[in-house]
Amino acid sequence: MSAKHVGLGRGLSALIKDTPSPSTGDADGQGGVTLVPVSQIHKSPWQPRRHFDPDALNELVSSVRDRGVLQPLLVRKVEDGYQLVAGERRFRAAQEAELKDVPVILMDVSDKEAVEITLIENLQREDLNPIEEAEGYQSLADEFGMTQEQIADRVGKGRATVANALRLLTLPDPVRDMIGENRLSAGHAKVLLGLEIPKEQELLAGRVLKEGLSVRALERIVERLRKPPRKPRSERVDIPAAHLHHLSDQLHQTLGTSVRLTASKTLSNGKKVPGRIEIDYYSTDDLDRILQILGVTENL
Repeated sequence: MSAKHVGLGRGLSALIKDTPSPSTGDADGQGGVTLVPVSQIHKSPWQPRRHFDPDALNELVSSVRDRGVLQPLLVRKVEDGYQLVAGERRFRAAQEAELKDVPVILMDVSDKEAVEITLIENLQREDLNPIEEAEGYQSLADEFGMTQEQIADRVGKGRATVANALRLLTLPDPVRDMIGENRLSAGHAKVLLGLEIPKEQELLAGRVLKEGLSVRALERIVERLRKPPRKPRSERVDIPAAHLHHLSDQLHQTLGTSVRLTASKTLSNGKKVPGRIEIDYYSTDDLDRILQILGVTENL
């Protein structure tokens, strides 16, 4: 049975429709359902799913223990047994339930075809976390050179959905971990993508967890951060710098001490900002000398 593109858009039911009942023995033929030892099946190295809900898996284990595996696993023959192509949760449940044999459909597929089936079968499901989903799309692009449009068509989702998912992979690793562990929602992640600085994204993600910020609250924070800084009010210096320097020299020569002269300013609204004259003195006698030069007398 060649598996390339077969039934991928319709789910696994299209692959096992009208197949005979399971029969014991090795799976030497292709297309039919047969039983193989669980111990001879190896997990797929291309499985995009890393997190399995323990409660849901426990329920499946209980069902498998009572009724067995009702839907065959998809496998392919490899040198040391069989490699899982699709059915990771059922395979794990069978192991937990300590089943000896499970029903399988043996597929004659290449490495690339096995990768494609494994990825697409998982991406068509709704229980991947956002990062697993994004990494699955990226794998399709890397392994097969698919465009976002082609990926969307193959998994039955909108191109915008694929594009938005892939953008999550640009977030810093700590933020991606928060999303992958379902501590941070995809909605929060989408808002964080509005920032360009990774450290800001990371710090804000931490605030979301610490303060329990809603997506809307996070949007308001990001909106404020993205606003351009307010332009300083236009102002006019009342004394040109060259003339200010000349006046400072004149005062220094006249008073015989250091003098710092700051120009007054006129703001755009007409408001005046005062200038400043600072004169150094080093003793009361020095002060008296400067006051005499300025024509200031003490009236005690």
